[in-house]
Order: sequence, then structure tokens, then C-alpha cells
Amino acid sequence: MMPAPSSSSTKKRRKRGGGQQQQQQQQQQNPVIAESTRIHIRRTLEQFRASNDEAYTFEANLTNFERAEVHKLCRKMGMKSASSGPKSGNRRVTVYKFKGKPKNVKTNNDLTSFTFSEEGKVVLRDFFSLYPPGDQGEGEKIMSTSKKNTDNIRTKTDDILCKPSMKKAEIAEKFNSVVARMESDLKLKQITEDRYKLPIASFKDVITSTIESHQIVLISGETGCGKTTQVPQYLLDYMWGKGSACKIVCTQPRRISAISVAERISHERGESIGESVGYKIRLENKGGRHSSIVFCTNGVLLRVLVRAGNGRSGREASAKMVKDTFPDITHIIVDEIHERDRFSDFMLTIIRDMLPLYPHLRVVLMSATLDAERFSQYFGGCPIIRVPGFTYNVKRLYLEDVLLLVKSKKDCHLDCTSKTNVDENSQLTEEFKLALEEAIHIAWSTDEIDSLLDIVSSGGENFLNFQHSVTGVTPLMVFARKGRVGDMCMLLSLGANCHLQDKEGKTALAWAQHENQNETSEILRKHVNGTSVGSKDSKEEQVLLDRYLQDVNPELIDVILIEQLLRKICTESQDGAVLVFLPGWDDINKARDRLTSSALFKDSSKFLILALHSMVPSIEQKKVFKRPPQGCRKIILSTNIAETAVTIDDVVFVIDSGRMKEKSYDPYNKVSTLQSSWISQASAKQREGRAGRCQPGICYHLYSKLRAASLPEFQVPEIKRTPIEELCLQVKILDPGCKIEDFLKKTLDPPVSEAIHNAITVLQDIGALSPNEELTELGEKLGSIPVHPLTSKMLLFAISMDCIDPALTLACANDYRDPFTLPMLPNDKRKAANAKCELASLYGGHGDQLATIAAFECWKNAKQRGQESRFCAQYFVSGGVMNMLFGMRKQLQNELYRNGFIPENSSRFSANAQDIGVIHAVLVAGLYPMVGKLHPPKKNAKRIVIENANNDKVRLHPQSVNSKLTFKKKDYCPLVIYDEITRGDGGLHIKNCSIVGPLPLLLLATEIAVAPLDDVSDDDDDDASFGGSDDEEGYDGEKGDRLMSDPENVVKVVADRWLSFESTALDVAQIYCLRERLSAAIMFKITHPGKDLPELLAASIHAIANVLSYDGLAGINAPLVSVDSLTSMVRETDIGQPPAGGNKGKFKNSNNFLGSLLYNNDSQRQWSGRPRHHGHHHPSTSSYSTQRNQHQIQNSQGGMGNVHERNRNEMNGSSLRVDSLKRHRGSRA
Repeated sequence: MMPAPSSSSTKKRRKRGGGQQQQQQQQQQNPVIAESTRIHIRRTLEQFRASNDEAYTFEANLTNFERAEVHKLCRKMGMKSASSGPKSGNRRVTVYKFKGKPKNVKTNNDLTSFTFSEEGKVVLRDFFSLYPPGDQGEGEKIMSTSKKNTDNIRTKTDDILCKPSMKKAEIAEKFNSVVARMESDLKLKQITEDRYKLPIASFKDVITSTIESHQIVLISGETGCGKTTQVPQYLLDYMWGKGSACKIVCTQPRRISAISVAERISHERGESIGESVGYKIRLENKGGRHSSIVFCTNGVLLRVLVRAGNGRSGREASAKMVKDTFPDITHIIVDEIHERDRFSDFMLTIIRDMLPLYPHLRVVLMSATLDAERFSQYFGGCPIIRVPGFTYNVKRLYLEDVLLLVKSKKDCHLDCTSKTNVDENSQLTEEFKLALEEAIHIAWSTDEIDSLLDIVSSGGENFLNFQHSVTGVTPLMVFARKGRVGDMCMLLSLGANCHLQDKEGKTALAWAQHENQNETSEILRKHVNGTSVGSKDSKEEQVLLDRYLQDVNPELIDVILIEQLLRKICTESQDGAVLVFLPGWDDINKARDRLTSSALFKDSSKFLILALHSMVPSIEQKKVFKRPPQGCRKIILSTNIAETAVTIDDVVFVIDSGRMKEKSYDPYNKVSTLQSSWISQASAKQREGRAGRCQPGICYHLYSKLRAASLPEFQVPEIKRTPIEELCLQVKILDPGCKIEDFLKKTLDPPVSEAIHNAITVLQDIGALSPNEELTELGEKLGSIPVHPLTSKMLLFAISMDCIDPALTLACANDYRDPFTLPMLPNDKRKAANAKCELASLYGGHGDQLATIAAFECWKNAKQRGQESRFCAQYFVSGGVMNMLFGMRKQLQNELYRNGFIPENSSRFSANAQDIGVIHAVLVAGLYPMVGKLHPPKKNAKRIVIENANNDKVRLHPQSVNSKLTFKKKDYCPLVIYDEITRGDGGLHIKNCSIVGPLPLLLLATEIAVAPLDDVSDDDDDDASFGGSDDEEGYDGEKGDRLMSDPENVVKVVADRWLSFESTALDVAQIYCLRERLSAAIMFKITHPGKDLPELLAASIHAIANVLSYDGLAGINAPLVSVDSLTSMVRETDIGQPPAGGNKGKFKNSNNFLGSLLYNNDSQRQWSGRPRHHGHHHPSTSSYSTQRNQHQIQNSQGGMGNVHERNRNEMNGSSLRVDSLKRHRGSRA
């Protein structure tokens, strides 16, 4: 029940959705900003951001609090704002765009010193004595033959997407078997009868005949019409009926949709999944070539289409190659195209271009709510089949109604579940209804409006809210859409309901906005804001709403109100599942914690509380579809994953928060944003429909009617709000001869040019594209792996360095999410942060990515021992995420095998999987050029900042393991590698980073150049002194020769024109040579997949791995807090320790437990005796590899202070190293 507005209840409301300090600030702001003003400010800023204007000035009548709201929204949207004018009055706020003018990159003259250790020098001396820098003949031979080999390499499509090889007799037998089974089995007979009752059943013949005669058909079907499950079956039965085999590929935007729909169709046909119907998603496949219907995600089909385009565009491509690349798919069904994810938009463009080349192919586009005419025009005016929906009546309640309902003691709101405008319509005669429906139809589809005006002018009020039986359109919507201001005002004065929605979910206001009828839009907006039509308690509702919005930020999730509403629902009704839509996983956890701590909902025999999220494993997701035992109510806390193509048949009540998590990209500032945003009207309609699929229901929208009217019609297409490097690379693979921007301009809603140019620059930086935007051999291989191009490059480097295992973990975590949970209690938050630091220390410390690698390895071993739950609880790790990463790793490993990069048994490519120095190099390979310098907090500042190449200083997120580092030297700025810069509510920040040493950066930088040590010149220097590529990198003629003539000369090395290092001429020369050999080795692995490296390159990789093992961490830890002090801090928090008087047999020390998980017997054996490259074991290696790792751990714990003592210990193994390298002379790798 809604508490009275007392001081205690106000304090409670202040805590909703955020911290107390944050809510106190909101308490100061919310009372003086009306919701209509908030909506107006946001809409104005969004329109300005979409325009070409550089600045916008608000009117002078904004209050201080309203100007503060402008400043806050500008920070979130990545724009600048400034107030000007006298503070006494007429003060204005002006907004500016950051239009990304690139800053001049200045060389950082703070030199980071690097020199090889004595151990590293011995390795290099031995290596270069056997393979001198001039020994390049073999490398040149390799590079000259690489293109020839690449042309002959191709991958075959998975046969699950190939048409079954069935003869007519087999098809007839199978078809007759299905028919007989449906007639004999009572359950199937009932299912068949239910299928005939679906609205789409009457369109079966129209659908099959239209698809037969047209290459592309658009089906606009309302929620509940049955299109997703029935259209594939109609096509299959039609093809089998005429004795033809077929392969019908159906795409879904989400994994859970692909699985659940495939299982539903199999059930309807009396089969097991994997027979006639299968699916192919990232983690699992069911079925094979024999499956005639295959469901998959958009990304799976997109890669098939790209390979087909690449096969067609090849100059020497044979017909057989094209056929092998693109299987003989007969039908493609693209469902839920209104969601506009980047893969579906890109896929539609490819399909449109390829249709003339595949005349046998038929394409069906389907969606529940969609601007059908626009899609039809995109495909040249293809036919549209409109199917009415079938949902039971759903009663809509908004925030005003919910607040009044929660406050009320009456148990009456559930009695109105089935009441709609049909009650009013039933008072009209059949003759009058037919005339009114015809008048509405004519007025809507043409400009002939006289017949509708005649009926309106005849008087009476029963027709005011009449809705067309097929479209749901009312007379008010007609007048609003046509801009008939006078007629519309007349209907409003008579009491027409402006909140009614048609079958597409649009109100009269939405139609006026859609048709750009500005005057009618403004009148309707004022009417919506000033009235509450149809409510007897409108004044009380408005008072409650105003009071509520004073205390609660409407953009935060109010779990208290959700609990109160659930309590009201559950006490006033006997049964019916409740589906709660929330933005993200954190909100799901907060709501679940709130409910499970409640005396009412914590009873698991009466309430089953489930979470539905993309991160939940498939087996857990399936639980939401099962009905609970009698007397137990199911409450599902879900993201927007439950909006479409998922039918939970016992849902009666839907609670819609109106929010969703949306990741966006600002191309001008080159930053990502992950923020909660308002849903679209189309999404609101979908959420409502979840309550009326199987019986009448109620949808509670936790936002006001005014907010509902201001929601955007559709969500911004994903292709316009995400980085598009992956898509740009796929464009070049699809058609190497086309310009990327030219192709993307053909999409339905092209991305802005700035986003395209940013993506091309990234691809050029990593070598996937040439400076002329031509696809390189490296780029072709990067695009064949189903991850981001940067991640693909990391995997190829890791394969070359025999360090594939941690790279797989990082690749999957980057593509999905990190495995760590966020506890809510302050003490647990501290424990979780320290636990993450302890995990990172196992791999050298000071890295969020290192903590992820360690967490996965420890979890895997804990699971094998039956200690998974203990490890997850003590180290705040999500078991669900870990299981997901485990499956993704296997799938990604299979992709690498399928593309020929690794053999089926790839264990030998993980020989260096626990070598900390090599792992750091793998990190740099995957994240470069995201490099920065870590600066300690300045005076009166709390957070560490990272300076990047553009001299931008970005705050480090407090969740990073490096956020609490102590700097022993104030002038020391360690180098870090980070994943991305993200804009959140608090501004720009970097969440994940790892401190790295100079050597990995020098080996993997795009270019390095040599300059005199005393050279302090800036941007005015001649750029010719910097290499434009590895072939040109180095120094300038005579001056450079003098610098490098003496091996002991100390010189400055500049990486990518801004990172400066200090080293000797000899060390720099050796690094140059190692860089060339490393590039040649990686290129060989790309152009000769599955083959061992030649002698020269194998020895080079062997030497690089050894040098990284010794010196990969050099220069990291000396000026930072030691791991010993970090470990003692961890112990003080009692992580991993049993409670006082705890159970017997538990480890007393978390380090013992953690160490036992990472360094088990198998791991220790790998650690102490691993081979160095490509499975060839060198006996001499085992005698000193243990020592290398021991001194790495010493480095990570205590810095580089004991170098001389380690030198004496290591020199004893130098003769063994010479023998190891000599073995390369006499044998091939």
C-alpha cells in the first residue's frame, strides 16, 4: 500500500534506485522540474544532436534547476553546455557539439627505460649467432608465395545449411508419415485443431502462392497471429506436397528465440528437435543436412551470405566454389525485422543485391509491428500480406493508475480485465458498425473523408471510441493523421479517448507525429498533459503523480513500487504468472533481492522467482516456460529478451518499467555508452501483448500517460549507434572491389560518415585494410573468425606464440561479459574488489583482463573437483557466466579449427598458456592501439586517470583492480592497455585495463622510430623521420646511422609517434629484427594454415617467447604497491576463510585454496616443462623454464631489485639454451 507522505516515507523514497547522496541531489531538483519540461528538454537535445547545427541556445525562461537538467543531459549525451548572462535574470544555456577534430599528437618526452635483462641478452645472442639479421632469404620466399596459398584456401559452409538430398519417394513417405501421425495421435490432433484457429491459418494459401510467384514477400502480422511458428511449416508442407526438397533458414535476433521456436515447431509436428527442424546458434547445434527447417541467429546467416558474396566476387571463382560457399538454401525467413539490429539491416542489403543472382531463392520478411510500407519500398514495392493479430483483451494502466491502485484498499481493479471499448461498440447496431468501419477505412486509406464526417455530424457519443475491427483505428486517429484540427477538437470536446491505441500500438498523437502534423500534435500533447480521460479520480491521480515524481527519479527503477504492485496483484488474484520487464541484470538482481527478503515472497512454495536474461544458460532460460505447481505463482524478472518471439503461456500480468539497456556509440568522441533509456512505442506494444497471448490480462506501465505519448515510435537502428568495424570488414570480404561507405549508404538507415571513417581507420591500424582501403591477407583471415577484428588478431598472435588458451578466454569475455558479480552490501563490495585483485595477482597482478583469465582457470579446476559453488561464492564469480564462456570457448575453438588455424587437438598451442610475459604480449596484441599512461590522482582528487595518445585524460573506474594502486614514485606513469572508453552517467571512464611493460608494446606497435636521446622537438619536426610502416620504420639516413653505429649508444625510441622509450642501439636493432620475424611468422600462419613454421621463423618465435618470458614484465612493479601488501590486505578481509567456528575441513587461507586451483598437478607439469613452439619439445627448455616463471613471479611481487642474483642463477643454463637453438639448424620445425 502506498505510504502516506510522511517524513519517514519520504526518506524511504529517496533511497529508491540509487545512493542516498545521489537521491538527496535528486530531491533538490525533482520538485521544480515538471515531467513535461524534462521531456521537452530531452527532445530538444536529441533533435539538435541529429541536426547539422554546431550550437543551440535554449530560451531564457529556464529555471536554475532546469538549466542544471540541461547540463546533466549534455554530459550523458557527450555534448558541451555553458550558461551565460546575468544571474539575476535572462540567463541562457547554450549547447555545443564535440565534433571530433583530431588533436595534434605530441611525442611524450617522459622516457620509459627499457633494456634486455642478462637472461634475455643471452637468448638473443645465441639466437642471432645462429640466425643473423641478414638471413632473410627464407622469409622473402615465404612472403612471395603467400598470396598464391591464400587464393587456394577456402572454407566450406556447415552442412546444416545445405539442402537435404532426398528423392521424391523419400519426400512423399516423410510427408505421409507426418500427416498420419497428426491424425492418429490425440495430442497432435488437438494441436492441429489449435493451429487452425490461429488468425494466420486463413492466409495459408495466400502466403504459399504469393511466395511461389514473388522472390520477396513481406508479412506484417500482429502479435499472436502465429506467423513465427506457422509460416515455416506452410512452406515445408507446400514443398513436400509437390515432391521437392527444401532448406528453409529462419533467422531470429536472439539465441533463446531460435531455440524455443524450433522446439515449438518440432513439438507441433510430433518430432524430436533435430529431425525435420533444427537450429544453429553460437553455443550449440541441433540437426544437420537432413533438417529441412533450420533456425539460426542473424549473425550465423550473415556470415554465410558474406562468404557467398566473396565467392562470387573472386575473379577466378568457379561455379563449384560459389555453390560450396553458398549452399542451396531455398527459402530465407527474416523474422522480427522491426528490431533493426545491425546484422539484420546489413543482411537485408546483401539479400537485396543477391536476389537477381539466385532466382530460385525466396525471401520472407516478417515482423509484428513495423513500418511495412517503408520496407516494401526498399525492396522495390514487394507485396505485403497483413495478418490481424489474436490477443485477448489487455487492460492498460499507467503510473497514475498504479499509484492510485497501490494506495487504494479496494479489491476491484482485477474485475475489469476483459473490459475494453468493445463494450461501447456492442451498443451500436450491426448496420451502423458496418457503415462506420467502411467510413473509417475509406478515410484512412484515401483523402475521402466526407462519409466519416457525416456520421460524426449525426450526433451521439457511442461512436467516439469505436475501433476498427481489423486495424483498431478510431475516428480521432483519422482526424489527427489527416491534420483535421477542427474535427479533432470537436471529438475531444465530446470526450473521445486520446489514449487508445490501434493494432500497431499507436495513439492519435503518435499518428499525428508520424505524419508531421505539428498543430494537431501540439493540441493532442496539451490534451494528454491536461486531462486524464476516463478516470473518475483524475485529480487524485495527478496529485499522487506529482508527489511521486518529486521524490523519485522516473529514469531509475523503483523496486519498492514494483514490490508493492506485486503484493497487490498476488493478494487480489488467485493465479497467473507475472512478467516484469527491467533494463538489465543489475536491476533484475535488485528486484530479486528485494522480493526474496520480503516476508511474503520469500516463501518458495508459493512463489517461484525466475530471471530471464541473455547471460542465463539455455537450461535455466527454459524454466520460465514451465508451469509451476498448483498454488505456486511464477514471477519472471526479464530484460527485453521476452518482448518478441517468446510466448510464456501462463502470463496474465505484465509490469513494464519502460526502460531498457541500450549500448550506443558516439562517433565524434569515439566513445561507447551503455545507459538505460526509454523504450519505443513499438516495444511498449510488444510488452503489452505478452499479457494477452492466452487469456485476458493487465499491463502496468510504470510511466505516466504523458511519457507514453512522448516515446519514440521505433528504437534507433543499431547500425547507427554501435561501432561498425566488424561490418566494414565484412563489406570488404563480401566485395573487395567496392568502397565501404558506398556499400553502407545502401542500407535502410546508413550510419553517419564519421562512424564509417573511424571504423576504417581502426581496420587500417591493425593491418586488415591497406591505406587505400584494400583488403589485405590479414584482413581476410581476421574476417573469417566470428569475433571483432581486434580480437581475431589477438587469436592469431596467440596461436603463433603457443598461448591460445588465455586468448580464447579473453576473446569470449570481450564478446560477452566479464564473470564478476557486483555485491550490494558495502562490506561485500570491498571483499569482491580484493578478491578480484587476488585473482589478478596469480598472473602478475595489476590487470582486470588478467583477473578474468585467472578466474576462468580456477573456476574450471574447481568445477572438476566439485568446488564450483565454493569458489564462486568466495571470489564473487558468476557460475552462469562461466558456463557460458566455457561453451563459447569450445565454439570459437571449433571455428579456428574449421578455418584451418589449429588442429582438432590444439593442446600443443597452449604450451605458453601460463607464461605471464607471453600472456601480457597477447593482451597487447588484442587491445592495441588502446594504450595510455596511468597518472596518480592529483591533489584533492580521488581517482587515477589515464592519458591516451590524444592527450585526453579519462578517469579509471573504481571497479578496476588498478583503481587503488599506490605510486611509490610520484613521477612514475606506468603504461596500460585498455578495452574502451565508456560514457556513463558520471562522465567518461575506463573500466578494464592492465599495466604492461615496454617490450610487448615495442614488439607490437604499428611503427617505431629512433631519435637522439636529447631530441625534444615537437610536431613541427619533419614527419619523414617516423616510419609509415614496418618497411619504412626506423631513422633518417646519415643521422640514424650515427645513432646506431655504436651498440652502447643510448637512444630514444618512439612508438606510434607518441610513446617514448630509452634503450641502447643494440637492443633497438634486435627489436627491429624480432618485429620483422614476428610479422613474417604470423603471415605464414595465415597463408599456410595447419602447417608448421619454417626453421627460421620457428626459431624466431622460440626466441621471442623466451625473451618475453624473461622481460615481458620488466619495468612494471618496482614503483607500485607490491603484491605481498596486496595479499595481506586480501587476508584482512577474510576472503576464502571460514566463519568463526566454521565447518571442519575448509581451507584456512584463501591463497592456499586459490593456489591449489590454479597450480594443480597438471598445471604444474605444464608450468615446469612446456614446449616452446608448435608442439616440438626441447629437452633443454624444461631445465630453465621453471626458473623463468619463478623469476617472473618474483618480478611481479617485488620488482626488478634482485637482477644480479638471478643473473648468476640463470647463467648456468646458457649452454643448454645454445643447444636448444642449434637444434633448429638441423631440423625443420
